[in-house]
Amino acid sequence: MASPPDTSKTTKLERYNSYLRRVNNTKLLATSAKLLFRATLLAALIFIFFFTFNYPLLSDRHSHNPHSNHHHRILHSTFLSSAVYGSGAAWEKQVRHSSTPRRPNGFSILVTGAAGFVGSHCSLALRKRGDGVLGLDNFNSYYDTSLKRARENLLLKHGVFVVEADLNDAPILSKLFDIVPFSHVLHLAAQAGVRYAMQNPQSYVASNVAGFVSLLEVAKSADPQPAVVWASSSSVYGLNTDNPFSEAHRTDRPASLYAATKKAGEEIAHTYNHIYGLSLTGLRFFTVYGPWGRPDMAYFFFTKDILQGKPINIYKTHDGKEVARDFTYIDDVVKGCIGALDTAEKSTGSGGKKRGPAQLRVYNLGNTSPVGVGKLVAILEGLLNVKAKKHVITMPRNGDVPFTHANVSLAYRDFGYKPSTDLATGLRKFVKWYVGYYGVQSRVKREISTPAQQSEA
Repeated sequence: MASPPDTSKTTKLERYNSYLRRVNNTKLLATSAKLLFRATLLAALIFIFFFTFNYPLLSDRHSHNPHSNHHHRILHSTFLSSAVYGSGAAWEKQVRHSSTPRRPNGFSILVTGAAGFVGSHCSLALRKRGDGVLGLDNFNSYYDTSLKRARENLLLKHGVFVVEADLNDAPILSKLFDIVPFSHVLHLAAQAGVRYAMQNPQSYVASNVAGFVSLLEVAKSADPQPAVVWASSSSVYGLNTDNPFSEAHRTDRPASLYAATKKAGEEIAHTYNHIYGLSLTGLRFFTVYGPWGRPDMAYFFFTKDILQGKPINIYKTHDGKEVARDFTYIDDVVKGCIGALDTAEKSTGSGGKKRGPAQLRVYNLGNTSPVGVGKLVAILEGLLNVKAKKHVITMPRNGDVPFTHANVSLAYRDFGYKPSTDLATGLRKFVKWYVGYYGVQSRVKREISTPAQQSEA
């Protein structure tokens, strides 16, 4: 009988090959793990470098700001603007196209707060006459952002691109000035509202003071330096009792933090004019109203509450007098802003160095005819065909002043500023826009209930 074949050598060979396969697999896994670790580490280092390069001050900003919600909004806006909006050939093409003038000797203007009330109207007017206009806005949530987005869409239809960024985002500001040699800046971005300052004072300092400095820092270093026209406020007159308010009157007694930040802006403007040769013009607005307005303004929320049958509060002073305002229609203010831009002289500095004295101006932009709040409500009642439920109460001590009245003779002398819209006419135009925009038809007089033209400036 034949003996079975000897398989011991074959078995040993198979065991050895299996061992080699296990060793090789182990080495392969180890090598793969090392490569994955190195790739992950490299990606992390690239991300950290990118974040640190673009946002070196975020940690400081957070440590000095106790209002974490405001910080998170700034952080989100900064990341969005620098990482998304501030890169790419298509983005730069939009910026250049929007900023390019369409008329001979036209301006190239950066409008901050372009999605705001005054900013959107000014941007449209400048664009329609052939200037290059680039908008900038952070779309904060102080009031309904959908209204700001609607204004942005209106601007886009007319060829105005709005960059979404915060004023304190220095990298994106610098990039914009690198891409476009702006001839002018119309600086209208600000934290508005007197009463809100009692709830969130830090937002006023961040926007109206730090944001203004951030913009001027970039403007001073630009070559060429732009001429800057910016929005101050009638609130700087504070506790002044001389009437009508003149640019020569005292402005060192602000009644609110908002007023104080606007007054600080005027002093900051003086500093940058004196040291760096920036041409600066401040405009003190007096209670601007009209279509596409701000929902936090009395005429706006009065209209809303009257239509909804809600009671409205009408303030009286502590000595029983009626509160009155120098209501100024938006079209008149736009003409004043354009007049200031047209007469602004060139800055005299270059690359942060002053070459000679530069223009420094401040003007009132008002209507010159104060109207009591009671009359404002009566006009709205007539236009809306609804009787308001009125509560007359004493004005709280929240920084509001009881009376404003503008002397505009200086603006008239220097650039022909002459307001021409009375309150009844202006409110009729506002109500026409309001019922069209919000789709309100019930009980509103037929002659004003047709939808407003969305391109109305």
